[in-house]
Amino acid sequence: MTVESIPVKAAPKALAWQGDELVSGCGRRWGRDGVERKAVFTWSLPFDAGITSASGRYSAVYQERGTQGVLLEGERVVRALNRSDYQAPNYDYPLALGTLGDGREVVVHCPDEYNVLQVEDVASGERLTAGRREPQDVFHSRLSLSPDGRYLLAVGWFWHPFGIAMVYDTALALTDPATLDGEGLLPAAAVLTGEVTAGCWLDVDRLVLATGTEGGSGGEESTLPARHLGVWSVSEGRWLHRNPIANAEPGVLLLPRGDHVISLFGHPRLLDTATGRLVAEWPEVDVPMKATCFGVSHVPSPVAALHPDGTQLAIAQAQSLALITLP
Repeated sequence: MTVESIPVKAAPKALAWQGDELVSGCGRRWGRDGVERKAVFTWSLPFDAGITSASGRYSAVYQERGTQGVLLEGERVVRALNRSDYQAPNYDYPLALGTLGDGREVVVHCPDEYNVLQVEDVASGERLTAGRREPQDVFHSRLSLSPDGRYLLAVGWFWHPFGIAMVYDTALALTDPATLDGEGLLPAAAVLTGEVTAGCWLDVDRLVLATGTEGGSGGEESTLPARHLGVWSVSEGRWLHRNPIANAEPGVLLLPRGDHVISLFGHPRLLDTATGRLVAEWPEVDVPMKATCFGVSHVPSPVAALHPDGTQLAIAQAQSLALITLP
């Protein structure tokens, strides 16, 4: 397990792999030779975060604790993005890019109200979930679509505050948008014992959720207690695995790698999702210690990207990119 370092003039605010090159959301790229190449046209302030679609065709840059964003196709501006200013300085911008089962690339965000999820066609801007809505009082934040685009995971929070996760059927939402306002496919009782801080999709059916230190000790068969890692099957509607996370909080970002996940809090850790066991860790690589997606004190989210073949993990540092060869 080796860690290489690529010097950078400024830490990128987003990272994604395109082949064997690393690219940022603002036009910078690095090849295997470690040389930084810059696009003619780039974005910077006021945007401090970014994401890239799985296809690599679209990206977005935005204010993590602000209201503005820009949707891009390559270097071309597709359109401006926005969200409600209600509590915007206190939680991360809800935004996801993905592809539905019919091949349409979409953006999922909350353009009007903090608690109203919308699915829109990326290219045209057509709102695919327009209709009457009755939203709950929940702040949606970290959004991710399953690999086949069928399901949407939303990790957010509600008052007091307390972190929560919800899962929705996007195919159903296209015919009945109000289904994005209900409990969804993940029973609230399954995730109310421990505070959910992070989640990701292992495949088209299984998702991983991680809980932080807040919450009770649990013990009920159907719940995910505090400081646990759980694997939930959407099709079976139950936990496949639930195990304690030893010695560390999970943080806000999980990256899937087969039946493992990479947890990013303080430094990267490779965890077995079936057992919660620590497989490997890299304490020499600094990662922001961000415990939740909300909070008056803003800690920037970790910036990391896993190579599609699962062999290398890139993590933005203050003055370099750390490249970890995974076991």
